[in-house]
Amino acid sequence: MNRTVVHDTFVLERRYGASPRRVFGAWSNQAAKEQWWGPDEQVEAFEHAMDFRIGGRETINAKLVEPAATVSFEALYQDIVDGERIVYSYEMAMNGRRISVSVATVEFLSDPAGTLLILTEQGAYLDGLDTRAQREQGTAQLLAQLTTYLEKETS
Repeated sequence: MNRTVVHDTFVLERRYGASPRRVFGAWSNQAAKEQWWGPDEQVEAFEHAMDFRIGGRETINAKLVEPAATVSFEALYQDIVDGERIVYSYEMAMNGRRISVSVATVEFLSDPAGTLLILTEQGAYLDGLDTRAQREQGTAQLLAQLTTYLEKETS
């Protein structure tokens, strides 16, 4: 096997018609987060544990239908500024094999429409098993699910 590592960064910005406190709450409350981050029709089994505090951990284990695979997300909260910022490091694994290690920063800024969310991720993508483009696409999908969740909660 050819062992490689590719370092890359991406930044995503989204505007939400909800207050920074409310958007932050969607990230910091386990039940709320499961509403937009949780399983869908492509997930056969889903386990989630979250200890939202500096030094706390979050784990997600999912069994995907198509492609048939198990995926795990294991994060450590490095910095939290209530209502303003979350910094966490995490690793992703597929079928028990680590595919990437990343540091993500999520900022919640006041905006005339509600909240400007800025997510910056710096990743180390391992052995050709993951890429910045794949991670950016997956993260963009999660942020779209967050939009749907916030819109549903305010209507």
